[in-house]
Amino acid sequence: MEKHFKFTNSVIGLPLFFVVFLWFVFWLEIRFDFDFVQNGIYPRSFSGLQGVIFSPFIHADMKHLYNNSFPLIMLLAALQYFYAKQSFQIIVYGIIVSGCITWIIGRENYHIGASGLIYILFSFIFFKGIQTKYIRLVALSLAVVVVYGGLVWYIFPTPSSVGENSISWEGHLGGLLTGFFFSLYYKTPEYKKVIKYDWERPDFDPSEDKFMQRFDVNGNFVNLPEIEELEEQQVLLSYYTSSYPVIYELCANK
Repeated sequence: MEKHFKFTNSVIGLPLFFVVFLWFVFWLEIRFDFDFVQNGIYPRSFSGLQGVIFSPFIHADMKHLYNNSFPLIMLLAALQYFYAKQSFQIIVYGIIVSGCITWIIGRENYHIGASGLIYILFSFIFFKGIQTKYIRLVALSLAVVVVYGGLVWYIFPTPSSVGENSISWEGHLGGLLTGFFFSLYYKTPEYKKVIKYDWERPDFDPSEDKFMQRFDVNGNFVNLPEIEELEEQQVLLSYYTSSYPVIYELCANK
């Protein structure tokens, strides 16, 4: 399975390109005095649907962008290294699905920021690693929980998240649900454990195994009961046969 973990230029290039592009959009907004907030997700309005695509690239201020940049670099790099085959679908489809969820359940306000994508990556990497049961991916899941486990608290509405300029807990919840759904939908057969022994099979029956029959319920070694073999009765013939041809000559009785 180690051959599936390959370090390529995209492991570093993809996160850096994505984050640099976010800073470039923010620079355009400051340099030319644009207001991209109006292009965010505005729930249950037709014009607000454009935010499903544009909202992850729009941030309110430099602090907002700074707080999203480092988690994106780490999680995108982990996604590209461990799940390279699924990374494109997770990012693109994840932005669309989580954005639609936010558009449906969100408050009537503009929802912007790449935090929804962060929750998609966090959720997918955590749940997928547990599902594969592969030791390196399980370790990655535990590392993600240790570093970013505190993100879970921001998927619930709190008194500090109901203001006009507060965080979008709806976007966080949509990202978390999307990542969990994708962890179930996208299969990773390349990380499936190769069965080498019969006892690793799910339908293995110890009672039918000759080796396991040598042990009792307490794990003590015992001898198998001797199987009495029935001897076949040999039929004794009253005459003998020969495989050599016998030629008889008839002589006249003189």
